[in-house]
Amino acid sequence: MKLDMTAVEEAAKTLYIRALKSLPPDIKEGMTRLQARETDATAKSVLRTMVTNIAVAEQTDNLLCQDTGIPIYNVVIGSNVSFDGAALKAALVRGCTRATQEHPLRSSVVHPLTRKNEHTSGGIGVPVIHFEFDERAETVEIEMIPKGSGSENNSFLRMAIPAEGIDAIKRFVVDCVIAAGGKTCPPTIVGVGVGGTSDLCVHLAKRAATRPLGSTCGDADGAALEASLSKAVNLLGVGPQGLGGDATAFAVHVELAATHITMNPVAVNMQCHSARRARATFTPNGVAFGY
Repeated sequence: MKLDMTAVEEAAKTLYIRALKSLPPDIKEGMTRLQARETDATAKSVLRTMVTNIAVAEQTDNLLCQDTGIPIYNVVIGSNVSFDGAALKAALVRGCTRATQEHPLRSSVVHPLTRKNEHTSGGIGVPVIHFEFDERAETVEIEMIPKGSGSENNSFLRMAIPAEGIDAIKRFVVDCVIAAGGKTCPPTIVGVGVGGTSDLCVHLAKRAATRPLGSTCGDADGAALEASLSKAVNLLGVGPQGLGGDATAFAVHVELAATHITMNPVAVNMQCHSARRARATFTPNGVAFGY
């Protein structure tokens, strides 16, 4: 299969707009589950307001949140796919720019020193583009995630000592959730990366935070840690928007990587209750959109 760059550009544009306006079904279902379990009156009211906002955004074809975020494109390329890597990257950048200027969307991306906004949702190193490869024949998947600053500002890394064990990981995650409080617009998805190098660990935390609800870590020990932390975090009483209650997080997600014998990095990255993402899958039959 030869990847059509015009189609990639159009998909990159569509995905950005789609992600900003329509929340994935798993997040909506997660909100329903939190509402059913919530015992605090104020928290119940906040959750109702969030659900109303989601419905109004879809009914009026409007944005779920004014923060259009830093655009992230995760590209997974299968086998027997012909493509020009530089052209693929350029097509994603053009699609991102067109979404911002043609829709139009507020560009949230600025130069880190001058703070100049090019009004393209792009700049040095942005949109963020990750490439991975898998065994699916003649398939390319592009996932778009707009990551807002409210959640991204609550990112943490600790180079733990192996002798501290799993308890150090748990303490660090709980401390991070407490420190974030309502600034991440909870209920959140708490992404935890464990292992690798410092930069890989932070990337794993981001990947964990943006995984669909209901998914689990592929490693059995990682999955057990997810379950334990999910219970612990929702006993903290932070609650929706940090105003108290049971619904502090939809879930805690964990991603792992092998690491060095003398270190054990742990990172935390959070996703807000408006956990936006959209996906396009390219096959010889065309392009299919989903979440």
